[in-house]
Amino acid sequence: MSANATSIDADPYVPGHGDTAYGVDRYELDLTYKAAGNHLTGRAQLTVTLDSDTPTIALDLHALKVTRVDVKGATLSRWSHRSSRLTLRFGETVPAGTVLTLTIAYAGTPRTVPGPDGRAGWEELADGVIVAAQPHGAPSWFPCNDRSADKATYRISVTTDTAYTVVANGSLIERRKAGRATRWTYAMDEPMAPYLATVQIGRYETTEVAGAAVPVRLFHAARLRAVAGQAFADQARMIEVFSTLFGPYPFAEYAVVVTDDVLEIPLESQAVSTFGANHCTRSWDAQRLIAHELSHQWFGNAVTAAQWSDIWLHEGFACYAEWLWSEAAGIATAQEQAVRHHQKLATSAQDILVGAPGASDMFDDRVYKRGALTLHALRSEVGDVTFFAILRDWVTRHHGGVVTTAQFEALCDRAAGRRLAGLFDVWLRQPALPALPALPALP
Repeated sequence: MSANATSIDADPYVPGHGDTAYGVDRYELDLTYKAAGNHLTGRAQLTVTLDSDTPTIALDLHALKVTRVDVKGATLSRWSHRSSRLTLRFGETVPAGTVLTLTIAYAGTPRTVPGPDGRAGWEELADGVIVAAQPHGAPSWFPCNDRSADKATYRISVTTDTAYTVVANGSLIERRKAGRATRWTYAMDEPMAPYLATVQIGRYETTEVAGAAVPVRLFHAARLRAVAGQAFADQARMIEVFSTLFGPYPFAEYAVVVTDDVLEIPLESQAVSTFGANHCTRSWDAQRLIAHELSHQWFGNAVTAAQWSDIWLHEGFACYAEWLWSEAAGIATAQEQAVRHHQKLATSAQDILVGAPGASDMFDDRVYKRGALTLHALRSEVGDVTFFAILRDWVTRHHGGVVTTAQFEALCDRAAGRRLAGLFDVWLRQPALPALPALPALP
């Protein structure tokens, strides 16, 4: 089967992205970035394994110009780069199981990638860069197999002016200065979907967060030192609470980047979350977002939905984590939060299926809140002991992997000792809002 035949159906929520003919095992990215002019030069080495017999494979790369392609493991006949697709044609049909090494040189001015839900990817700040790639923005800065089901390990090196700090996924394994530039190298050895890969570049200071079970660092502009410290004062406690409820924090460390710019929304990447200066407050609106993005390290990053139609497995879980933090912080109980949001949903249009919202509505707030209410209903049905055992088991079983709603339902059925299809049907697969159950009183 050819790449052209498989890529169209890789994920209908992000049409034109991804190729199911192969999977990437590892990305090694060596980038040079010049902030003046927003110019990126890159060399990407991908180790891939073919999943089907194919004469071609396709990679996703937007706007940037490819200058050279080399392949080891098969004979490259020719390549073409059109409409954000880099297609490699081999001299023969290459059998499934073949391991290839692809080396791609490219350069240009990176730009965000358009999609059904808006634009995403590499974005210039007033002085620096963020990469917010969910769900389709990874091709804005490196050639990839852009589908959430294709996880790989990463090594990311970025050389830029020494005045800037670079943050990327994973652990900083080398920082080497050469003249007026510094090369930063990060390693992410846990499997990661392409949309979760990130690079953050800015004039940042680093503040170590004390008391966390893993290293936690805040990267922020000097002028934000005090307010960032106050806003994220509960970060270590949040990790402790979520580790108790969901299982141990899933990565070696956690980085929080606070840009000097105002951002409409924050966004998580694997082991990194990015916030704007406007999120540096102690208000509940800011604190719930800090909890929300942290919880994605378990639900969305360690465990990732194989298809975007199952996005409630990310956003519903993260929204429910907000309510759990609200209870732990003494702000309001999860039941009180559920009642408030159920009342609000009752006044909204009830024309969305949480379990399959469609590409244009996958980030609709109703998916988030009703997804959280689904979990609240599950908790009411099975009780706290079983409910939190389900969440911990979910992360343990699927850490580093990809999942579906059907798998979650099957796990819940086993844990409860009975079929729960009726519960999931009314909350996920029917548009009408069900009545909200109350949590049973504690003995």
